[in-house]
Amino acid sequence: MKVYPLKFEPVFHYRIWGGEKLKTDFNKNYDQESIGESWEISAVPGSETLVKQGLYKGKTINELIALYQSDFLGEEVFHQYGGEFPLLIKFIDAKKPLSIQVHPSDELARERHNSFGKNEMWYIMPSYEDAVITVGFKKQLDQHSYQEYLKNNTITEVLNEFPVKEGDAFYIPTGRVHAIGAGVVLAEIQQSSDVTYRIYDYDRKDLKTGKTRELHTEMALEAIDFELHDTYHTEYTRKKNQANELINSPYFKTNFLKIKGEQERDLSQMNSFIIYMCVKGSALLIYEKESYSINKGECILLPVGIDKVLFQAASTQLIEIYL
Repeated sequence: MKVYPLKFEPVFHYRIWGGEKLKTDFNKNYDQESIGESWEISAVPGSETLVKQGLYKGKTINELIALYQSDFLGEEVFHQYGGEFPLLIKFIDAKKPLSIQVHPSDELARERHNSFGKNEMWYIMPSYEDAVITVGFKKQLDQHSYQEYLKNNTITEVLNEFPVKEGDAFYIPTGRVHAIGAGVVLAEIQQSSDVTYRIYDYDRKDLKTGKTRELHTEMALEAIDFELHDTYHTEYTRKKNQANELINSPYFKTNFLKIKGEQERDLSQMNSFIIYMCVKGSALLIYEKESYSINKGECILLPVGIDKVLFQAASTQLIEIYL
């Protein structure tokens, strides 16, 4: 396989809660209204992103995996996931709140949907005023007490709501009840799955259909983890020109890079494809004397085999993603 940094054409998704910031702040090119999600790197059938430049222009990730297998993904990743691409990379603009929801585990998702589960992380980007998220319960519940709150339409009273600011990070494992609240713009890294169980949706109607959206009350019940935690926020360092560990999970690993000037990355020991999401500023990625730009709201994927790259930037912030 001829390896080089790959950029993709995003796929845009209408959401009843979507805003305009993906266009106005990220320079995304679309004509629809209420676009809530820009799927930047996706192998989900029906929403596969296409390579936008170079030898593989027009090819999907699934086509590249079929052609090059472990030479694209990395040997361990290829064998672990049976040739499936394991991640879905998005930017999200939630002008209005998302539904209160939960995602199933790998086991439950495989049994019910023949899908991966949906462990995910959020990195908060510059947002609207009064941006909030919902994560986890305020008090100890069990299935019975949870269903009582749900039946009485008071479930929001027992959920944690947090104000957020740029740079906040949260890991959302499967089973954890959550919602991206009104005003939040974020980068999302998740398993390659589009399975979500809606618990509560504020009794609102979709203007396109005139109907309320489907709830998944019974399916969600078995998926929910009622365990309480001391904190839901991820603490991490933000030191300049080095890799700051962000999330280290069984499903993906992420580092925060704050680059001023130059930063070289030795990737030879990772044995995985690597994705960079630009969450602030812009940079040049230099590989074998070729330069590739990456601007706020853009992503770039490095197939396995790219061992060293150099970043040059006046000031930029990136999330580095790998398995």
